Amino acid sequence: MKKSALIYKWFLSAFLLLLAAFMIFPIVFTITNSLMSEQEIGANYDLIGQMIENSEGGKESFVTLKLIPDWVTFEQYRKVLLETPNYLNMFWNSVFMVVPIILGQIIIGSLAAYAFAKLQFRGRDTMFYVYVVVMLMPFQVTLVPNYIIADKLGLLNTANAIILPGIFAVFGVFMLRQFMLSIPYALVEAAIMDGAGHLVIFYRIILPLIKPGLAALVILLFVDYWNMVEQPLIFLEDDFKMPLSLFLSRIQEEARGIGFAASVFYMSPMLLLFLYAESYFIEGVQLSGIKG
Repeated sequence: MKKSALIYKWFLSAFLLLLAAFMIFPIVFTITNSLMSEQEIGANYDLIGQMIENSEGGKESFVTLKLIPDWVTFEQYRKVLLETPNYLNMFWNSVFMVVPIILGQIIIGSLAAYAFAKLQFRGRDTMFYVYVVVMLMPFQVTLVPNYIIADKLGLLNTANAIILPGIFAVFGVFMLRQFMLSIPYALVEAAIMDGAGHLVIFYRIILPLIKPGLAALVILLFVDYWNMVEQPLIFLEDDFKMPLSLFLSRIQEEARGIGFAASVFYMSPMLLLFLYAESYFIEGVQLSGIKG
């Protein structure tokens, strides 16, 4: 290997390592701070108590970004699980909203994608282009029509006002169609010649071949709807029905320790899901033709 190529390789590796450390720092920071006591957290982030004099004679506040706790404690986790019932309630609110949305999009999206990718019918391409146009619209554009429809149907201040629009979102159809286009149509023709119907073909041939695409879609949908903020703020009025994504923004200054522990619980499902289906996710995104 040439010296210039070796230097480039080491430079690129160092850059990627630095970038990875930069990206993972907030996660490590949150986990380690969740193991600190409330008193230690208050001392580190007390803006009033930590003042320094600047060059102009004024006072500037600062915080201490501390990674290693002086004394490891799980007191914050105990408070979150046992003394903060709102947290657990919002956690299950998020679960009961996100899971139906994912299941609904997987079922409806995969069937619609099969129709757009493998069936021949009049107006198919035009209808798909309409799907794409809707997908390209900013999310805020569809909020008002969705709000009006939910109001007419009496769904405001209920989870269904969020679940139903989520189930019929366009992204899942688009992604799975792109994935199914990579499957040779000869497989479908061979199954039809053997007497199989489209439902049998879809269930026994297409679904097993698009598992990576389904896994990628599940991860993307989970991250998107687990972190949703606008929909609950607009469609829900009762705080008891709010999802977990709104909990952290409402933590008061005197409960910063609980905030760190709650953040660890909040990000744990996303991290575990991604680590479990990482290989499927990468393969599914690559084969679907979607690039970040």
